[in-house]
Amino acid sequence: MKKVILPLLLSAMCLSATARDYTLASPDGAVTATVSDKLDYTVSFNGKALFTGSAAIELENGKTVSTAKAPKTKSVDATVMSPLYRATSIADRYNQLTLTADKDWKIEFRAYNDGLAYRWEYTGKKPVNVVDEKVAYTFVDDAKTTVGYIRPDRCTSIETQFFSSFENKYEQTALSKLDPKRMAFLPVAIEPADDVKILLTESDQSRYPGLYLLGGDGTTLKGVLPRYPKKESIGGYINIQKIVEEREDYIARLDGARTLPWRIAIIGDEDKDLAQSQLTYQLGAPSQIDDISWIKPGKVAWDWWNNWNLIGVDFEAGVNNDTYKYYIDFAAKNGIEYIIMDDGWSVPGCGELFSVVPQIDMPGLVRYAADRGVGIILWAGYVPFEKDLEAVCKHYADMGVKGFKVDFFDRNDQAVEEFVDRAAKVAADHHLVLDLHGYHIPAGINRRWPNVLNTEGVNGLEQLKWADINLDQVGYDTYAPFIRQAGGPMDYTQGAMRNGTRDSYHGSVTQPMSQGTRCHQLGLYAVFDSPLNMLCDAPTNYEREQECTDYIAAIPTVWDETIVLDGQMGEYCVTARRKGNDWWLGGITNWTPRDITVDLSFLPEGTYQADWYLDGVNAHRDANDYRRVKETAGTTKTIHLAPGGGFAARFTAK
Repeated sequence: MKKVILPLLLSAMCLSATARDYTLASPDGAVTATVSDKLDYTVSFNGKALFTGSAAIELENGKTVSTAKAPKTKSVDATVMSPLYRATSIADRYNQLTLTADKDWKIEFRAYNDGLAYRWEYTGKKPVNVVDEKVAYTFVDDAKTTVGYIRPDRCTSIETQFFSSFENKYEQTALSKLDPKRMAFLPVAIEPADDVKILLTESDQSRYPGLYLLGGDGTTLKGVLPRYPKKESIGGYINIQKIVEEREDYIARLDGARTLPWRIAIIGDEDKDLAQSQLTYQLGAPSQIDDISWIKPGKVAWDWWNNWNLIGVDFEAGVNNDTYKYYIDFAAKNGIEYIIMDDGWSVPGCGELFSVVPQIDMPGLVRYAADRGVGIILWAGYVPFEKDLEAVCKHYADMGVKGFKVDFFDRNDQAVEEFVDRAAKVAADHHLVLDLHGYHIPAGINRRWPNVLNTEGVNGLEQLKWADINLDQVGYDTYAPFIRQAGGPMDYTQGAMRNGTRDSYHGSVTQPMSQGTRCHQLGLYAVFDSPLNMLCDAPTNYEREQECTDYIAAIPTVWDETIVLDGQMGEYCVTARRKGNDWWLGGITNWTPRDITVDLSFLPEGTYQADWYLDGVNAHRDANDYRRVKETAGTTKTIHLAPGGGFAARFTAK
């Protein structure tokens, strides 16, 4: 990130003489905010004003908290330890301004070198209901905006949009032309100029409703939060979802003193600054688990996407013991830590998770897997998991199951967020990991509860089981590192061994394939953050492509260091990651073929053996075509990427 150091009076933090406006600057002086005692604030970057924000809390009985006084300041230069993440530690440097907004409320602003964040703190002891939280951003100029809208079939009203899986492609338009009837889920990207990039998001959302943004008022984005559910019914997919029929007149109830979520504006001058930022992790609440040694990240052989398709075996593949033993044997042979048993292992529609279909001997499979060093993760619907939370976790943990993939939340109101927090704690008590689907960005939960290894909230590869080429998935892939991934790790589920060009790709539920090349799929393992990373294809497809399987099996899922080397939102991305002394590299492009020269100066001094997986000469005709090249690493490498292409590499010190 290129920074202009601004002259500051006395220190990076100063208070104006009027005591009605308070000025806060980042440690390097590039990000500044002027906060008024009316809680309007103006944010500038490298001396250019970007937007004005406003904050207020509306309480019961018509009371609004919207003024502040008594400023207190401090500077912090610390280190946040970040195991099970993209780096082992993060430098945490910021300047802070805290204002007293009411006898029971404070508001805290922090300026980092890569952005600005603020949050409310309730200091009272009595319970209180928050009727609404005002969040608004008004930009100085119109700007290119990239949003993931709630999908059209959910957009008959604002209320219907609160039932959402937080998955959609990205759309780009002018800020002033955003659809006023469709909410955007976070993060949202704003580009006021070629050298100014902004990403609006949140963190430390625990036990509080999630934020949406709504345009349609010039260059202003306004926050919308779902109200607390008053009446719910069971319905949706096989009756495992809760449908809100009526809501309270408040968004959240606070039982006592607590902080509210951080409202974050990540700011940089290049697209890669957004992808590199770790603010959502830094601003997450500290871990609630003292001993995390039992939490095991890793890769997962997954059944659902590949439709349990095994070929060349002497049994009928499907949801049965023989099939899962094959998945377990494949995982054991290749050093894959887990298999997942997705939708189908439990009796559907029975409303609980203790009834296993007769084709499955669950205790026997768990023992079979344990004997081979493989863990089993079980899929569970939200309603039955909530219904018997403690009993389900104890029953399956005692059996030897290692975790749950919990699915079909499709909401982010306070009731769901409180349950997820409780579920993470109960799971941790029983040494179970969680993967949350039909759920939003992590928003800091992976720091508060490190056993929540992943969440969905991404338009992942599952979409290609039914979507035609009008869904530009490879284009989406080149947006995600700069937008969705800034919100935390994502369960995208890459790894397809059947790969299609724009001409040959077709959606298929029973024989799914990816858009783009084989090396695009391999490159995603380094480009995307995913501590619990799926192998989406069938074991027999991987065995047919053992060379690619070896690369996927070897690549780590948590890292000591991550560097986003290059990229442009919606075009391409190149990421390098280090684990121990080895470096791994991934790159992807959209449907535009391109030549990329990769600067390998991130490698420490010494001689490195490079093992490259590159698009084949004919990958534009047959997306399965790739070539493997082993060579001594130079200082740069020029690579041709086919349409929808990519590359992957491992660097080992000689």
